[in-house]
Amino acid sequence: MTKTARTYLDWNATAPLLPAARDAFVAALDMVGNPSSVHGEGRALRMLVEAARRDVAALVNTAPAHVIFTSGATEAANLALTPDYRMGRTPLAIGRLYVCEIEHPAIREGGRFAREAVTSIPVTSAGVVDLEALEALLQGHDKATGLPMVAVMLANNETGIVQPVEAVAAIVHRHGGLFVVDAVQAAGRMPIDIEALDADFLIISSHKLGGPKGAGALVSRGEVLMPLPLIRGGGQEKGHRSGTENPAAIAGFAAAARSAAADMAERSARIGALRDALETGMRAVAGDVIIHGEQVERLANTSFFSLPGLKSETGQIAFDLEGIALSAGSACSSGKVGQSHVLTAMGFDAALGGLRLSLGPSSTAADVECFLAAFARVASRRRVTGNAA
Repeated sequence: MTKTARTYLDWNATAPLLPAARDAFVAALDMVGNPSSVHGEGRALRMLVEAARRDVAALVNTAPAHVIFTSGATEAANLALTPDYRMGRTPLAIGRLYVCEIEHPAIREGGRFAREAVTSIPVTSAGVVDLEALEALLQGHDKATGLPMVAVMLANNETGIVQPVEAVAAIVHRHGGLFVVDAVQAAGRMPIDIEALDADFLIISSHKLGGPKGAGALVSRGEVLMPLPLIRGGGQEKGHRSGTENPAAIAGFAAAARSAAADMAERSARIGALRDALETGMRAVAGDVIIHGEQVERLANTSFFSLPGLKSETGQIAFDLEGIALSAGSACSSGKVGQSHVLTAMGFDAALGGLRLSLGPSSTAADVECFLAAFARVASRRRVTGNAA
């Protein structure tokens, strides 16, 4: 029995492991020692980790000393989102966390803040953070409780919509707050400069770039203002994240970061052309298809659509049976398919749901053709029966 060829269109969930990242990962596995040991084997691994730190720092245009390696973006978020900070040796209290409604669950859960200390920031119907609402929230912030902290993603993981983070940063810093940016989906897909964004902290992830799972980073603006550690112990990562580093995952992460930084503009333009062809093809098949966020800036690789009469969970299964790997939004809830909080925040009827297509460097015109052929079949069954079953 011949196995049906499959088309992978779920790069926002995870990118396929790059050959260079695999090679770096395996090579590091063969190295003996602990990066904290002072003998030759340990020093060799320390050199590998520090070289990787330089590569990851270069991706967001900062100093290597500002990169803290973690086990992934979720850990980085929980490290950054805490009411307890220090300015050097001086404690600095954060009174409230303000989180955009469309954030990834790793941010929306509020990290180490108590639930009652987390406030949502609304978005417009276009899926962009409401700057006037943010201004009003921070004007009403009770500074007696501590400084405000605001968390807004650079690009949404479901819609791909790029947020006006520079404008957000200006508001946050005018009110004396701290600004955390989830750059997980944006890293490697658009240029990122932590100084230009005016972010205090950035969160990035290895496996979204084509590196191995199990590695990420919290990137700080400097070295003076830092959160209290989430994981305490031997004082690795300058005391910010204890535990023996994972050199293999870190080396793979660095290889993916180097690859992502190379020819980014050319790669983005090619992928954007594929995404545009995909959306044009969907409209030709089903004129009632709704493409969320198309009126504002989006990542070039992402298309989030709804098709009247087709529920997201039904559509995801139907496309999977057609050999198409896509998602119904964030791949963060152990495979669960539910209503999209992003669509709800945008004022859309989230009961219908949406389906996310996301492309990557190895995506091709043939992938688009395969999807559009499957889309025509799924849409045709939806018209006849009201769903794709």
